[in-house]
Amino acid sequence: MTDHEEHLAPIRASDAERDAVEALLQHHYAVGRLTLPELEERVALAYRARSRAQLDALVRDLPAEAEATRQGGGVDSRLLVVLLCVAPPAALVYWLIARRPAPGRRPSGGAATGQS
Repeated sequence: MTDHEEHLAPIRASDAERDAVEALLQHHYAVGRLTLPELEERVALAYRARSRAQLDALVRDLPAEAEATRQGGGVDSRLLVVLLCVAPPAALVYWLIARRPAPGRRPSGGAATGQS
């Protein structure tokens, strides 16, 4: 393979990337952006995808807000309200987990840094 052909070759998708796309699709189904048949079709395509471009095409028409939530960007208030009504202990656990800082990030606030 020449250098030019290597630059044109699609980047292969990993199992973790396929799982991440499935989680993103499930989020969009949960908030009503996808129907069950759409979800099932896209998840099946995600697990058959060989390249990152194929995975990107499955979520291209969906807003990126779920990405921030999945990475610890905040609490989904609608889900929290439903959990509070249905299962208050689960709502507490969700709230605590969602507020946890993302790996590699320091918690915000007035915590001491240990430096003088």
